Amino acid sequence: MHQPQYLDGHTGEYALPWTYLHAIKDYVDMAAHLEAEPGARAVVNFAPILLDQIEDYAGQVSAFLKGEGEIHDPVLALLVADRPPHEPSQRLNLAEACTRANRQRLIEPFGPYRLLADMVSWLKQHPDYVSYQGDHFFFDLVTWYHLVWLGETVRRTDPRIKPLMEQGRDFTPSQRRLLLEVIDELLGGLLDRYRRLADSGRVELSFSPYAHPIMPLMLDMASAHEAAPSAELPLSGQYPDGRARVQWHLQQGLESFERHFGRRPAGCWPSEGSVSDATLALLDEAGIRWSASGEGVLTHSLRQGRDEELPEDRDWLYQPYRFQDRELSLFFRDDGLSDSIGFRYTDWHGDDAVGDFVHHLEGIGQRWNRVHGSQGRGALVTVILDGENAWEYYPANGYYFLSALYRRLAEHPDIELATFADCLNVSPRESLKHVVAGSWVYGNFDTWVGSRDKNRGWEMLIQAKQCFDRVMAQGRLTEAQVEAATRQLAVCEGSDWCWWFGDYNPAGTVSLFERLYRQHLVHLYRLLGEAPPEELSHVLSRGSGEPAAGGVMRQGQKTDG
Repeated sequence: MHQPQYLDGHTGEYALPWTYLHAIKDYVDMAAHLEAEPGARAVVNFAPILLDQIEDYAGQVSAFLKGEGEIHDPVLALLVADRPPHEPSQRLNLAEACTRANRQRLIEPFGPYRLLADMVSWLKQHPDYVSYQGDHFFFDLVTWYHLVWLGETVRRTDPRIKPLMEQGRDFTPSQRRLLLEVIDELLGGLLDRYRRLADSGRVELSFSPYAHPIMPLMLDMASAHEAAPSAELPLSGQYPDGRARVQWHLQQGLESFERHFGRRPAGCWPSEGSVSDATLALLDEAGIRWSASGEGVLTHSLRQGRDEELPEDRDWLYQPYRFQDRELSLFFRDDGLSDSIGFRYTDWHGDDAVGDFVHHLEGIGQRWNRVHGSQGRGALVTVILDGENAWEYYPANGYYFLSALYRRLAEHPDIELATFADCLNVSPRESLKHVVAGSWVYGNFDTWVGSRDKNRGWEMLIQAKQCFDRVMAQGRLTEAQVEAATRQLAVCEGSDWCWWFGDYNPAGTVSLFERLYRQHLVHLYRLLGEAPPEELSHVLSRGSGEPAAGGVMRQGQKTDG
């Protein structure tokens, strides 16, 4: 589970609503599925900057309902507003924001919402008419938006929701407030649910570095050449004092995690599975017991210095590794199985998808046993995927698939669900003397560096970091100002910004993220008491593509087309 910082520090408002929307839909549903199956075991990874945002949203909503504060997210605030904004462009922007949902799964199944969404599409083509839309149009729209973004388990179990969906229109202020009360309960109780799952042993909680940076590139930009020797790197060169920044993200990440969950994590999913020798050494020095990455990283690492291909039985994938002579254990993602859940099964009947998944697992186990015998340990299969974005492409937010998946796996006589901590003592633990630097996406860093727009994003960040270092050396900021600027720098170092830069991504999404990135950098300069460079007022990247899942997810290996 991870989201970047959507809070615009200058305006004090959330620029995009994805943190709380995924919280009330995907994070809530996943907790419910794990709670419902006593035999379930899973690792759930949280980026600390996401945890802090969930906490902030929960505090804002709770305070508002007590009459003690305001909600600083325009979409969520509209749900309980007395009036929508008066200015036509604001009304249209909010209306458009309330239709950002998967058309097939979250709009089409609900007739009243589909009608409203179609009207928004027409208004975008005829913006002069938006001022003639009555207030009830916006209130019905925002109510439906939050109803469809509720978790399927919530819609099925909370008796307050069904009457609203059956009514369909003309929602009253008291009904909209009731919906906000449901959201308040979901946000306020979410992290406690995962804490209880961890206490019961069903879930292992792990963390990522604080603001989700790509650590290998911060440590050594040239590490991108290990898996992609021809990649063009930013003209600015190395990231200034990258080692200290990585250590900051790790330390702050651990502190945030412990504050929210009351425990120290055993493992770290490095942002986007991005690893290198230097990164893994720092994790080991921080006392982290396990880390994980993608299949591509392992294949690159095992092939280095070998003339022959890796064995086709893929036994090399189904075991943990030890990093050098250290205590750190490494696990690697089965791309085929993981991407089947993320992409291939979305249109399957839930039982058929689970049957196919289990069939593949059984095949892996049978091949393993033919070679190694059935008396020792079995194949250790690692499945890792996006925790939030896959499910809106499934019917009912993946309800049927996930319910059947955990039940079938827990009941299967030859399959044992386990967490990474459960597997730390599994042998044999072959040693990887050198890990070829890369991420879970294609086994390289092409998603974050190497193209014109991505490199420009890094160059802007490096320039800001150089300014940060100059100001810090001058010693003219107060302790509070230093803290604010340091945390804002961390926000700018997050991985999501460069993820979106590139013409292969959708234009609308690229625009939202690249603008927010520039706003974050501008705010950093303001906190430093420096004038932002003029180039931050210009668009950095424009998209025009239509990638799978709208670009929010990637597959572990490149596919044709």
